[in-house]
This record gives sequence, structure tokens and C-alpha cells, in this order.
Amino acid sequence: FWCMEDAFEKIKGVEEVISGYSGGTSMNPTYKEVTYGNTGHFEVAEIIYDVDIVSYKEILNLYWKNIDPFDSAGQFCDKGLSYRSVAFYNDLNEKNEIEKSIINIEKKFQGKKVVTFIKKFEKFYPAEEYHQNYYQENFVNYLLYKKACGRERTLKNIWNN
Repeated sequence: FWCMEDAFEKIKGVEEVISGYSGGTSMNPTYKEVTYGNTGHFEVAEIIYDVDIVSYKEILNLYWKNIDPFDSAGQFCDKGLSYRSVAFYNDLNEKNEIEKSIINIEKKFQGKKVVTFIKKFEKFYPAEEYHQNYYQENFVNYLLYKKACGRERTLKNIWNN
């Protein structure tokens, strides 16, 4: 979720990005429980934005450009159930936007299947404080992490083909 904070906080109309957990069954999960347990939660970023400035569709498009939608094991060097990609929706219109965007991605990348989960949003739990704004507070470690994981190279290979 650190990389999503970095990507989305730069967007005009995005007011706040909070790292956290969602999609599972346990209440108030910790990082350790989400990563090593069986909570069903994903690591996520809650995007708070002004709909008069930026639309859900624009947020969704930026989301796709910041993930590998074809990796069923996780994202970049982070593998495991909690690291798989997921797109949440609040209503039928948002769900339809996600489904349409997946169809378009699969058309563009013929033969590749998007494995991103689509889930109804239920509850968000903020991650521990040390995860919030990690990319700013621990800038050098964050850059080393991104480089070691090959994040930018992978995204460029997928989206700039």
C-alpha cells in the first residue's frame, strides 16, 4: 500500500490516501495477522477524493497503471494472499466501471486474463501508524524497496508496451 499512497497523493482532487486492510472477516486486524494469518483481508489504500475534481473512473484508471493485474500471486516482490490485487466498489455503477475496465484491459492484452478481485466494499481498517506515509517518512528505504522489487520496470513493461 505504500506505493499506492505515493501514486495517488500526487493526483489533483485526491485529498487523502490511507494505508490499511479490507475485504476480510476479522475486525481490527494487524499487519502481522493480515500478512501471516487467515483474515481474508487485502493490503489496500483508502482513497478519499473530491468527486467534483476527479472521478471514480479516473481513480480506477490510475489504479490499473500502478498494479500488475495479471499476477495471481501478489504484486511485484510481495507475494501471498494479502498482496493480491483487488478493486472495491460501493454501488452498481462502480462495479460496472471495474468490469468494463477489465474487459478493455483484456482486449488490449489479448490472451492475458486479469486476476484482480472485484469486491463490494464493506469495512476499512487503517494500518498501523508506521505504515502511513511510509514513502515520505522512510524515503530512502522506500526507494530501495521499489527498486529491489522491480516495480517501475514491471509497470513500464506492462503499460508502455
